[in-house]
Amino acid sequence: MNHDEKMNYFWKGFTLFAAISSSILFFFVLFRLKNLFHGFQTLLNILAPIIYGLVLAYLLAPIYNKIKNKIEPFLQTKIGKSKGKSLAKASSTLITLVLMIAVLTGFFWMVVPQVYKSILGIVDLVPDSVNQVYLWLDATFENNPQTAKVLTNYYTEFSNQIEEWLKTSLVPNITAIQTLVSNVSIGVYRVFSFLKNFLIGIIVAVYVLNCKTLFASQAKKIVYSIFHEKWGSAIIYEIRFVHQVFGGFIIGKLIDSLIIGIICYICLTLMSMPYTMLISVIIGITNIIPFFGPFIGAIPSFILLLFVSPMQSLYFILFIFVLQQFDGNILGPKILGDSTGLSSFWVLFSILFFGGLMGFFGMIIGVPLFAVAYHLISQAVNKALEKKELSIKTEDYKNIP
Repeated sequence: MNHDEKMNYFWKGFTLFAAISSSILFFFVLFRLKNLFHGFQTLLNILAPIIYGLVLAYLLAPIYNKIKNKIEPFLQTKIGKSKGKSLAKASSTLITLVLMIAVLTGFFWMVVPQVYKSILGIVDLVPDSVNQVYLWLDATFENNPQTAKVLTNYYTEFSNQIEEWLKTSLVPNITAIQTLVSNVSIGVYRVFSFLKNFLIGIIVAVYVLNCKTLFASQAKKIVYSIFHEKWGSAIIYEIRFVHQVFGGFIIGKLIDSLIIGIICYICLTLMSMPYTMLISVIIGITNIIPFFGPFIGAIPSFILLLFVSPMQSLYFILFIFVLQQFDGNILGPKILGDSTGLSSFWVLFSILFFGGLMGFFGMIIGVPLFAVAYHLISQAVNKALEKKELSIKTEDYKNIP
């Protein structure tokens, strides 16, 4: 038996061994899935400070870069290139952290207490609000008692379900949060653990912001050491594309939602709407979800206002429609641009698909995640067509029967 035949048998045996091993591994993972998830959860808990730090650094990087690019040339002309660069890094980091702490402090001291009081106040006002809606229905449909009776029956059933949910689900959860903070055995430990992870995360974020160029260079070095130069360049290009899509979309959407929340608060205050802070927070948070966000936030807000004043709830729906048009046609495109390159159908598909898989978080990251997958599939299709010497233009395939 010559050398080529031996190598042929060797690779056949190795392939068979790899197939059997993969099958055993697959069934092991399938039957030990619960333990693997538990181990993965433990790993996430251990790495929580690092994860917090990386997320903070990623979100703060655009602010850090803009500040650094503004002050670095000035400092280099004043104190020299090397010292100016170091001082620019330190100054940019300090200013970025101060801005972050100011925003978080403002949110927790101004927004959270008002939202908390509004939620607890809703429960006390529900009985009186329900009676007011009954009176409004009777007055509005005074000449049509049959319609008033049908609407009253539906409203009675609906209001009973809402009251039951408020008393059995919402208030106990809110009270549990309050108890959690004051409970020595559980609450203090969890709060301390979160604060510890968050503070360590800030330190990690500072390191990442100041050393991100070094980390990027080291990552490129590893990629080129493993892959051929052509493949290494292709991988780095695709990673840049992923960063561009995720960074542009997520950070842009956060800024867009913050602006929409502020606009909502100002307009609702001018319209003398109740629970302005609570509703504005709901609208701002749900606006992070593309396409469905404004409607998801409008539904609970409409129900809340319906208990207070049916007419104000109708005015609110009209206002949300105007706000959504402003966001979808003016503000959103101005901030986000065409960051994903997806059509409306694929945006809708990605939200529904990833939302079904991962819930609220999936609805947020679904669009950029699908945009990356769509881009990679398009690249593969175009390369396959080019190898066959066929056109890569979609228009050329429209008239093919």
